[in-house]
Amino acid sequence: MPGSPKAERLDPNVDANMDIRVFADMPQQQPRPQRNRRRRIVVAMTGATGAIMGIKVLIALRRLNVETHLIISKWASETIKYETDYHVPNVKALADYVHNVNDMAAPIASGSYRTDGMIVVPCSMKTLAAIATGFCDDLISRTADVIMKERRRLVLVTRETPLSDIHLRNMLSATQSGAVIFPPVPAFYIRPGSVDDLVNQSVGRMLDLFDLDTEDFERWDGWKG
Repeated sequence: MPGSPKAERLDPNVDANMDIRVFADMPQQQPRPQRNRRRRIVVAMTGATGAIMGIKVLIALRRLNVETHLIISKWASETIKYETDYHVPNVKALADYVHNVNDMAAPIASGSYRTDGMIVVPCSMKTLAAIATGFCDDLISRTADVIMKERRRLVLVTRETPLSDIHLRNMLSATQSGAVIFPPVPAFYIRPGSVDDLVNQSVGRMLDLFDLDTEDFERWDGWKG
């Protein structure tokens, strides 16, 4: 019929099985072996009070042989000096890698760089707001944004009281995007004998969220008579 498409005529001299034989003769590509790497966690410290918690997290991860990538904000450095007896270079030495807070080209700023999650400890309300709204103005907020979009574990150890409705809305927004809000609430059932006892318990519970057991704090095991 006029206007109808012409049927393609097959060449009788063409072997229909030729392509199959050609592909069958090609060398088979071997699967790429999977590398067994250490677990890898990003630790970010901001200027909120509670610098000792970030330091204790680094110490615990080092003991657990977890590869750590550390980001310290400008005010986190000041808080470390003000609240603890640690020197900032010594804190940095606890990590495997240290990234400048303004280095937006760092490996951890890309989702193609595989990590097992991130913890912001302590997490200031400014950093929470940046993460909750996707305002990536430094490496901490950018990396957190990457962690959320890649559906990896993000723990925000928020440190503020009392909380305004803005803080609460930002916490809800971050939670809805996949983050875990972890206020470092003291557990008095352990009958703490020191501030260290409280810090260790909080740090242990933080790392529980990454399926890591520090084995150095008391867990609830029912009423004791």
